[in-house]
Amino acid sequence: MTTPPDHHPALPPRDVCLRAMAAKDYRFDGVFFIAVRSTGIYCRPVCPAPPPRRENITFHPNAASATAAGYRPCLRCRPELSPDAFAQVREDSVRRALVLIAEGALQDERVDALAARVGLSARQLQRVFVAQVGATPHAVHATRRLLLAKQLLTETALPVTDVALASGYNSIRRFNAAFREGCGMAPGAIRRQKSAEALPLGTLRLRLGYRPPLDFPLLLAFIAKRAIPGIEHVGADRYERAIPNPGTGAEGSAGWIRVRAIEGKPELSLEIGGVAPQAIPDVVRRVRRLFDLDADPRAIHDTLAQDPLLARALDLHPGLRVPCGWEGFELAVRAVLGQQISVAGATTFARRIVERWGTPLRMPADAPAGLDRAFPSPETLRDATLEDVGLPLSLIHI
Repeated sequence: MTTPPDHHPALPPRDVCLRAMAAKDYRFDGVFFIAVRSTGIYCRPVCPAPPPRRENITFHPNAASATAAGYRPCLRCRPELSPDAFAQVREDSVRRALVLIAEGALQDERVDALAARVGLSARQLQRVFVAQVGATPHAVHATRRLLLAKQLLTETALPVTDVALASGYNSIRRFNAAFREGCGMAPGAIRRQKSAEALPLGTLRLRLGYRPPLDFPLLLAFIAKRAIPGIEHVGADRYERAIPNPGTGAEGSAGWIRVRAIEGKPELSLEIGGVAPQAIPDVVRRVRRLFDLDADPRAIHDTLAQDPLLARALDLHPGLRVPCGWEGFELAVRAVLGQQISVAGATTFARRIVERWGTPLRMPADAPAGLDRAFPSPETLRDATLEDVGLPLSLIHI
């Protein structure tokens, strides 16, 4: 194991890290990780294990930094459950590269291609990543794959070959070697430590961590007012959506998701059914973005509370988040509709558009009732006669 600089500039002050570790403060979950020299393991600040001796620890700004220094993820606190904290990265090109990595950019392309997409040379990108993230782009990508595999092995009954595919490995041999190197044990050893929850065939359930507070009922209420029947459904305690499997075409096979809060824990439960293994990372990423799970409420509060009016509003409504859309084009259409008319009116027109031009889907037998459509593609709406669903000309010609 290598010893990193005393305290990485992306980290909170050392005394803040020590206090958060002692208090097991979930507000700092994912903001830093604790690497323990005596065990070779890195932990979340909320790890339930007894705190290590201070002289044996170093702090890392993210899991990739700790992994690059030679540490293995803790089996008890499970760093794969931590939300990301990359929003604190100052350099815009690095933030954009991190988004592209999360979308799978390094799965099929080299670092120099990623660097070109954000306007840097490969050498420049490597340098700014190490300076601001504490790890190279490839190390960030490899750690994301490793932690997803660890979560799937721990929480699901997916076959190891499917776990390898979901984690971006086309070779089971390479997957086994990478997992053994990163976790210090074979994939099967992780699975034997805890049996996965029994679920219907083709269904899995994952835990998604966030930094509290999060007002999940208020998020559901916001989405419910804008929900499009056929594509999504919002219940009193859940969000459900149809997920087209990539490459299946018109009336293609599809899966579904169901998102609920986990009582007593700063986590959401994500249930996935009928989704191809390779699509799991994208589904997880989109759900996290939809519910703004990687937000840092502590940093947001510290910034906005400088205004007295905003400070009072934050105290009255803790846990507010900024929900996002599932997909960019769908979000753009919703935004255009909502600019000109009321929320109810925009939702009515969106429903009509989906009823008329949405892609029919073949849903699994265990899918939630009422889900059978995907939002129409840009090509479909480009040639559509939108006046047929009552859209005003002022909206059509924006």
